[in-house]
Amino acid sequence: MFSSTGTIAMGSDHSEERELALEYIADAWNNAETDGIETEALSHAALFAALATMVRAHGEEETARLIASLPARIANGEYSLDRSIQ
Repeated sequence: MFSSTGTIAMGSDHSEERELALEYIADAWNNAETDGIETEALSHAALFAALATMVRAHGEEETARLIASLPARIANGEYSLDRSIQ
C-alpha cells in the first residue's frame, strides 16, 4: 500500500496543495492495487501521465531538464518514503 504521509517537504511552494494531491494519488493507487493491478504497471502509468502533463505544461526541454536532475535527487533520498526528515 502507498502512503502519502510526510512525503512532501514542508515549506516548499504549495506544499499543502501538493500533499492533498498526493493523498488523492495514494488513494487511487491503493484502490488499483486492491483491484489487482501490479505496482510496476501503476508506476509506469503514473510516470507516463506525470511526464505527459509536464511536457504539455512546460515543454519538452524544461521537462527533460527536470528529469536530468532526478538521479541526484533520488540518490539524496528525496523519493525514499521511509527516510526521516530532520
